[in-house]
Amino acid sequence: MTLRKILIHPDARLRKTCDPVADVSDQLRALADDMLETMYEAPGIGLAAPQIGVLHRMFVMDCASRDEGQEPTPMVLLNPEIIAASDETNVYEEGCLSIPEQYAEVTRPKAVTMRWLGLDGEEHQADFDGIWATCAQHELDHLNGKLFIDHLGAVKRTMITNKMKKLKKARA
Repeated sequence: MTLRKILIHPDARLRKTCDPVADVSDQLRALADDMLETMYEAPGIGLAAPQIGVLHRMFVMDCASRDEGQEPTPMVLLNPEIIAASDETNVYEEGCLSIPEQYAEVTRPKAVTMRWLGLDGEEHQADFDGIWATCAQHELDHLNGKLFIDHLGAVKRTMITNKMKKLKKARA
């Protein structure tokens, strides 16, 4: 397994719509392992392929990893899609590994039903709610070239983007 470099906003690759995964290969399984290792190391609860510069429709997540004493529950979702969403919403303070140390409240459906291809080559479907639903929607947004700051007002979005530009210059 290899730790991957996480792209920092603004980066054009974070704004691209990703291509569907054509088939499950050993190379794709290795990428999934790298993504999980990178996510845990960051630390985060989700990581989408475009965040490491790979424009495939896949993400990994494990919301159990944030709770002390919880058994890890790593998930790899290929070509995920939301097939149902609740009318009821939740507000969570979201952050993003591509927008470090910046957080803002985002309103999303409280529960979603997702369908995806697994690393086993089979189609899967599950209902997610609470933080799992928020994380799944956040990561799916990445696959469509959207960031959590796109759910914010223009002034707040611009302020965060300017902070990220300064951070990138400082790290260069």
